[in-house]
This record gives sequence, structure tokens and C-alpha cells, in this order.
Amino acid sequence: MQVTEVANEGLKRAYSVVVPASSIAAEKDKRLAELAKDMKMPGFRPGKVPQKIVQARYGQAVMGEVLEASVQEATGKVVADHNLRPAVQPKVELVKFDDGADLEFRLDVEVLPEIPMPDFAGISLTRLKAGVGEEQIGKTLTSIAERNAGLQDAEPRPAAKGDVLVCDFLGRIDGEAFEGGAAQDMPIEVAGQGFIPGFTEQLEGMSPGEEKVIQVTFPEAYGAANLAGKAAEFTITAKGLKTKSVPAVDDEMAKGMGFDDLAKLREAVSESLQKEYDGLSRLAIKRGLLDALADRASFTVPEGMVEAEFGQIWQRVEADLKAGRLDGDDAGKDEATLKSDYRGIAERRIRLGLLLSEIGRTNNIQVSREEMSQAMMAEVRRYPGQEKQVIDYFQKNPQAMEQLRSPIFEEKVIDFILELAQVSEQQVAPEALAEAAQRA
Repeated sequence: MQVTEVANEGLKRAYSVVVPASSIAAEKDKRLAELAKDMKMPGFRPGKVPQKIVQARYGQAVMGEVLEASVQEATGKVVADHNLRPAVQPKVELVKFDDGADLEFRLDVEVLPEIPMPDFAGISLTRLKAGVGEEQIGKTLTSIAERNAGLQDAEPRPAAKGDVLVCDFLGRIDGEAFEGGAAQDMPIEVAGQGFIPGFTEQLEGMSPGEEKVIQVTFPEAYGAANLAGKAAEFTITAKGLKTKSVPAVDDEMAKGMGFDDLAKLREAVSESLQKEYDGLSRLAIKRGLLDALADRASFTVPEGMVEAEFGQIWQRVEADLKAGRLDGDDAGKDEATLKSDYRGIAERRIRLGLLLSEIGRTNNIQVSREEMSQAMMAEVRRYPGQEKQVIDYFQKNPQAMEQLRSPIFEEKVIDFILELAQVSEQQVAPEALAEAAQRA
């Protein structure tokens, strides 16, 4: 095999590869001989079919297989012999091939960059911490009680905020009823959540037996595109009035939820809140670390990886554009500006991903079989009754297993860096912690 480097610029390499005709012919003859051993044809004993007939029947197909295998084998050898670390799948372009002649193709490879290691000890971070106080526990218990509230029939009267009206309603747009716009005997909390903005607020003051027509407008970002931004009219008939009966926060409520007493429920609430705060703390310091790493990473990233990442991001942005779901930061930007912004995001993601991967590689950070097994079983538990199918899917799809491995690997690399960085702790209120995590 003859290999000639024809381009070497930045992260891009290109090679002209020539595979001798003799090698291709030998491999073709070998495969045809293997086929001839088992070939059956009337008039010939098994395995005794003449080579010319085997060639006539299978020669073209075998040649295609041989060429494909030759290109793959040659590509692997070029990559290995030149110590290349491809960033994306190498591109192969056939230059010349005639039956009985040498195979010539061009191999374009974009390689991973050299990635310098940052000075981890020079990274200073603050880990925000929040403890669980009596106020947070009390608010959570009150919220639990409200979610477990029952409904009691009330004497007919004008509905007040927080009451529940049992209603029939029918919605129309431009005088025509629309799918999903009607219901019967629907309990609706007056001024409650879960409906079109402005819908439940207009129920205040209605009494059972009363009919009312209200006007609302579907949000621009409404999930159904045919309704988004449309003005609608609803005819509402109030049929009954109910009030919420919120249970007292006591041992009885706790026992109804499966706890021995209120003390045990309070303990569970405290543990749950602390776990939530610790998760927010992790999210905030991880973002701070990634920002610090991004500031220290200035190596060139492979264009192919950036393009692939940007393509995935832009698909989602285009969908949001069409549905009118762009967030406040993006609303009002033209397409060119949005593409520029999101290409920058794609480049940052790729650069950080490569840096974290290299940190893990050079420091021999591994994801164990046990950790992979635990991650897979966590996914399996999400699909009760389909456990075997899910396990089979992961076992047969290396890419799916990699999707399980990647976040575990990333978190282990983050932990490794945090051990070496200068990390101080600061106690803050839960609200401040939540705000910091939201910015992350």
C-alpha cells in the first residue's frame, strides 16, 4: 500500500492511498473460492462449480465487498501508522479504480487537537451551601397539606378565589368549536393554575346555575400550533361549588402518607430539602468550574465536531422559532445573529467536552462496570414491564451505553478537578442558592 500525505493544515490531514491491484485480486479470489466450496448448481457436484461460473454469478458483488473492506483496512492502517486521533469519521473519496487496476482513494481526516492541561490549583471557586430551617420545613408541610386537600360541597353562592367550581364549558374560535375546547363536570379552581391565562380568574363571582361567556387569548408559545396566539371565546356553565378542606399538619396527616408520626414526616421533608439544596449547590459550583475551564482553554476545536453540535442545537432553535417559543434573550434577534450566538455555544460545548475527556484520559479516570450496571438498571426501572427489552436494547447498542457512560464520566472528572482546585464554602439562604443555580 502506498500512502502520500497531500495536506496538513491545522487539524486537517489528507492522504492519497493506493492499494495494489494484486492485493485486491488476491482477496477477491479468496472470497470467490470460499463461496465455491458451498455453491450448489444442477449438473455439478457440491463444491465443484467451475470458477468462471462462480465469477459470473458473484464476481460483481464480491468485488464491491472487497473494495469496501480494502478501504476500511487501509484507512485503519493510515490512522494507526500516523498516530492519528480522528475527531470525526474520516472522509473517503474514490479517485480511481478499474477492474484489474490499483485502487486509489483520498482520505481526509480531522484530528483531535493537542490539549494543554490547565493549572487546577490556580482555579478558585466558592461552594454555596444552604441548610434546612424550620421555615422551609413548615412551608413544605403546608404545601403538602394543601396538595392533599379534599373537596366539600358548599351552599350555592358566588365563587371566591380558591373555591372550586364544577363547570361545563365550550370554546370557540371565530365562532367554530375546536378540538380539546370542551369539557363537562370539570372541577376548576377559581384563579388557579393549569388553564389558559385569564381563564380561571374570570370564574370569580359565578354562582352554580349561572352561565357566562369569557374571552381569552392562547399564549404565543402554546403547545398546539393551531391555537397559539388565537383569541377564543368560552361559554361556561357553573353547575356546582366546592371548597377545599385542607388537613391539619399533624400525626394523622403523616400517618395518611405512610409515616409513623409527624416527626418522621418532618425528618423526611428535611432530608428531601437538604438533598435538593445539595443538588443546587453542585449545579452552581459545576457551572463556575466549567466557566473557569472555558476561560483557560484556548485550543482550536475540530470544525466537523462544531458543525455536528451546532446542527443539533439549530434544529431545536428552528422548532422554537416556528412555534414562537424563543426565550426572552433570543426574542427579537435575526436569524444571522441567532446562528452566530449558537455556533459560539456549540464551540464552547465541544471545547469543554474535549478538555474534560482529555483530563479524564490523562488521569486514567474510568467508569466501572458496576457504575454502568447501576446506570442501566436506573433506566430499566423507568419502564416497568419492559425490563428485558430495555436491557437488550442497551446490550445491543454501544451508542446507547455511551450515553449512559458520558454523564457519569463527566461527573467523576468534575470531582477530580474540584479536589485539586481552591474551593471555599459560603453559607447562603436557600433563595440565594436557587438563584445561583438558576443562572447556571
